[in-house]
Amino acid sequence: MRSTMGLSWKWTALFSLLMAVKEHDFKKCNQAGFCKRNRDYADHAASQSSTWVSPYQAVVDSPSLNDGQLQAAILKTINANGDTVRLPVTISFLQSGVARVSIDEERRQNKDIELRHNSVARKERYNEAAKWAVVGGLEPDQKAEIVHQDGSQINVKYGPEGGFEAVIRLSPFGIDFRRDGASHIKFNERGLLNVEHWRPKIERPEGEENSEEDEGTWWDEAFGGSTDTKPRGPESVALDISFDGYEHVYGIPEHTGPLSLRETRGGDGNFVEPYRMYNADVFEYILDSPMTLYGSIPFMQAHRKDSSVGLLWLNAADTWVDIIKTKGGSNPLSLNTGAPTSTQTHWISESGILDIFVFLGPTPQDITKKYGELTGTTAMPQEFALGYHQCRWNYISDDDVKDVDRRFDKAKIPYDVIWLDIEYTDAIKYFTWDPHSFTDPFGMGKQLDSHGRKLVVIIDPHIKRVDNYPINEQLLSLDLAVHDKDGKAFEGHCWPGLSNWIDCFNPKAREWWKTLYKYDQFKGTMENTFIWNDMNEPSVFDGPETTMPRDNLHYDNWEHRDVHNLNGMTYHHSTFEALLSRKKGEFRRPFVLTRAFFSGSQRFGAMWTGDNLASWGHLQTSITMLLNQGISGFPFSGADVAGFFGDPEKDLITRWYQTAAFYPFFRAHAHIDSRRREPYLLGEPYTAIATAALRLRYSLLPSWYTTFFYANRDGSPILRPMFWTHPSEEGGLAIDDQFFLGSTGLLVKPVAEKDKYTADVWIPDDENYYEYATYNAVETQRGKHVTLDAPLDRIPMLMRGGHIISRRDTPRRSSALMRFDGYTLVIAVSKNGEAEGELYVDDGDTYEYEQGQYIYRKFSLKGDVLSSTDAEGRDTQKIKPGNWLKAMRDVHVDKITVVGAPASWNREEIEIESGGRTWSAKVDYHAAENGRAAFATVNRVRTRVGEDWSIKLA
Repeated sequence: MRSTMGLSWKWTALFSLLMAVKEHDFKKCNQAGFCKRNRDYADHAASQSSTWVSPYQAVVDSPSLNDGQLQAAILKTINANGDTVRLPVTISFLQSGVARVSIDEERRQNKDIELRHNSVARKERYNEAAKWAVVGGLEPDQKAEIVHQDGSQINVKYGPEGGFEAVIRLSPFGIDFRRDGASHIKFNERGLLNVEHWRPKIERPEGEENSEEDEGTWWDEAFGGSTDTKPRGPESVALDISFDGYEHVYGIPEHTGPLSLRETRGGDGNFVEPYRMYNADVFEYILDSPMTLYGSIPFMQAHRKDSSVGLLWLNAADTWVDIIKTKGGSNPLSLNTGAPTSTQTHWISESGILDIFVFLGPTPQDITKKYGELTGTTAMPQEFALGYHQCRWNYISDDDVKDVDRRFDKAKIPYDVIWLDIEYTDAIKYFTWDPHSFTDPFGMGKQLDSHGRKLVVIIDPHIKRVDNYPINEQLLSLDLAVHDKDGKAFEGHCWPGLSNWIDCFNPKAREWWKTLYKYDQFKGTMENTFIWNDMNEPSVFDGPETTMPRDNLHYDNWEHRDVHNLNGMTYHHSTFEALLSRKKGEFRRPFVLTRAFFSGSQRFGAMWTGDNLASWGHLQTSITMLLNQGISGFPFSGADVAGFFGDPEKDLITRWYQTAAFYPFFRAHAHIDSRRREPYLLGEPYTAIATAALRLRYSLLPSWYTTFFYANRDGSPILRPMFWTHPSEEGGLAIDDQFFLGSTGLLVKPVAEKDKYTADVWIPDDENYYEYATYNAVETQRGKHVTLDAPLDRIPMLMRGGHIISRRDTPRRSSALMRFDGYTLVIAVSKNGEAEGELYVDDGDTYEYEQGQYIYRKFSLKGDVLSSTDAEGRDTQKIKPGNWLKAMRDVHVDKITVVGAPASWNREEIEIESGGRTWSAKVDYHAAENGRAAFATVNRVRTRVGEDWSIKLA
């Protein structure tokens, strides 16, 4: 390997050492003082359940709703003398039907506290998470009204048609959120609300301890050789939240384990640790674990038959969530074992305020939509981003990249993007190129561009601390770096060695970051260059838990502990904004991949699940993880194909390509020590099978793009689990190894087990189902499994009756070369003889769709007539077309296949009408035989895809 990689190999060795230790590098709950204290608090309350009373009482001087808000104070009794701490509380009722509960601490709010260690940190509780995560949906519900109040409670009606109710109990404080009169979510039912108030540190004589509380981790806390100084003392917030009558809860990614979250207090099949959300660089992460990973979305949903609710715990600090389930409603002492199971959760965050949004559904779609209104929806991606991405650590030179590009073409394997990891730089100095190996980045980029392909290069937030490196010199001279607790630029180690970190909470840092990506600054980049943000948890190799010290200081002197889980998103956002401003007037959609994320990150690009292993278990868990990402508002997600670490067997690689053909983000990636495994190297039959999976992905790109349009429009998941599509079917609530692709009706059950050549697919309804590849009619029964043959060259994949699927069937080298190809429609006829589908198309690159430059069609089969109309009822003749829309006038629907076609459609020709013209097309009808459904194919349809048309099929 090149001598210029010497420094990198030094850190590769450290990286490998860190990989070997894994779990014990990261805290357990009993090693995190605030988590242990609150878990102990819960245990104490449970042990005193017959006498325990929460020491929090609400005081409302004059109950009134102003602009949908109820203001009050909670008094926390802190000792036997009855002394109290005042905690302002605001309960907001929003026009969307969402409720928001915020609890702060008056003394910290007023800065009436003293900090230790002469710290310059902020005295307030961190209250700016919403500034970064929330972008809408905060309009007050002016119709919310108090319908009852007395000395013990206040009842507020709100939401759609006043169907929601918040019953606010004053003493002890609690809230019961009801829908149509029934309880669904309860705050502080178990009395675990705990806001650790500020108190001065009392210097006690050596050997003397606080007789009432253990102060051992209040002021300083050591872990892994590092000591966290705590200038504000203990300040955690915690609350128990019960989902009344709900057995299944989902969300709070990113973790391995089942989609329906496990209990965390031990017992058969349960976890013993809480789910943790503290973004961290966890190498070779373990399976079936509540351990923290790279990103955090503190959004949880609960579902039961025909009912869905949810909550967003808007806190960016280290957060742990305990889950227990009880029979007999939410009362753990109930003897009614026949009553529905309830789920009780206990949320614990190290710092910040309590800021909770409550969603009362009643459907999964309602929850998804309201969450999207709050935090934003998936950025509308460029079309190329939905194609196949080829990456490894590392392609070693521009000649290597060009050779890989040529070999894909020679093997006739489609791909859209090739990626460069850290070794493309000059000694891990970002915004540079290795002068020996990447001597002609423009030539490399131009070769890729000649076939419509793109280049992605990595830019991480650690900036090498070295002389004569202008980027670092500017970072420090402009004071744009994260500071340590003493106010100096923080220094730590990552890939380049000694590094500083950009502080993207600082608006000046974000503006500076934009300048670095301009084409004339980041020389060697061009219009087909895009960006990968890795290590942005942030990863600090010599830091506590492989990240930044909690007492570091960010812009405005907020401590890192307050904003840790937001850090990756601010960096991702900054890069997104930088790509928007690379060239004046360009304004093309950015593509930026992130590893760390938080609620709202979906607005800025894609994520992937980090450093997985080349194992069957990691293939299996990738499906569940991506389903969880989708229902948690961040559906543009993927996992490294076929595992980052290790050398997978060829069967595993093949099955991984078949699975990843249905990842929203489809990228192969591998460790520097892994053997090359580009699909053309696999040998037969593996290359052919992987190529077939890739071509399937490319043929379905019109359906993928339409599905992303839905995600952008209303936040709907791209991979849809059974509970989301069929919420009335109790048998599907815990299924997490199969999914529907958007609203296409394609039901996919990837094979993710070694030596497995069948697939058991759970059928959620009584509709017709056909095998996608063969058109075989599948004998199914609602709520039962059907077994499909799944030899190594087959993906178990069904078409649900009633859907129309859009494809492009001409094989091409990249998505860009398919832009003006014709379309094929595949119609799966329902039991009632009907079908519907939609197609959304725009230029796949710019923001011109915001000015109406798009095609959005609704296809409908009713009776014997198949028609295409504008999905929004627009008069498309009145839209002034730009260059792309003009070019689309020559793009047609070329072919239509109707699966399940009745015998009455067995005719030689059919009649087509569009734009006042009528013509005929030939029909090939194939009667049902040997299990295959009857199907009819209409060739040479020649209807313009953007215009209204109808076809009489009989």
